[in-house]
Amino acid sequence: MKLDWPGCLNGRDVGGLPAADGRRTRFGALLRSDSHNRLTAEGIAAVRAAGIGRIFDLRWAWETAQEPSPFADDAVYRNAPLIAELAEQGTTMPDAYRTMLDDNRRQITGVFVQLSEAPPGPLAVHCSAGRDRTGVLTLRAADYALTEGCGGDTILRTLAHLDARHGGAFTYLTKGGASTAQLRQVRDRLIS
Repeated sequence: MKLDWPGCLNGRDVGGLPAADGRRTRFGALLRSDSHNRLTAEGIAAVRAAGIGRIFDLRWAWETAQEPSPFADDAVYRNAPLIAELAEQGTTMPDAYRTMLDDNRRQITGVFVQLSEAPPGPLAVHCSAGRDRTGVLTLRAADYALTEGCGGDTILRTLAHLDARHGGAFTYLTKGGASTAQLRQVRDRLIS
């Protein structure tokens, strides 16, 4: 469902998508978007009115310095770079997403741990365009395909790579340092 956040071009509620065992992601639990620095005054008010528990800005520190989040001083805001700054160099789509997974287990796991520790309320995640880093974090093909110029097959190939090379998401994240309890907390928060 598209978010009515004026100034965000790629904002959606990830609720209602299929999850494991015939379950679905919860509406209002995980909101994804492009950078908040383009939000209008009405968009900023809409984000605040949503009662967000935590905003995760997946951009690099230099990006947040150049284009600061309007929420940078809010208690709910966290800058949590998802990938190392040089991870994408020398790669092209769709291989870049597999490289992101291979080279950034510690950072990706760290964001999942922060998701598990976030206070109550919807979780908002964003990068610059709401496509690459946000897409790798959420790994939902049906949702990713809603981003202009993107196809779900990119995420499906990334998921196949995650399974074949890393033994799936659970193994990937536990080897990265997340506990089973932390992953259960994220699952229970996001899936109904």
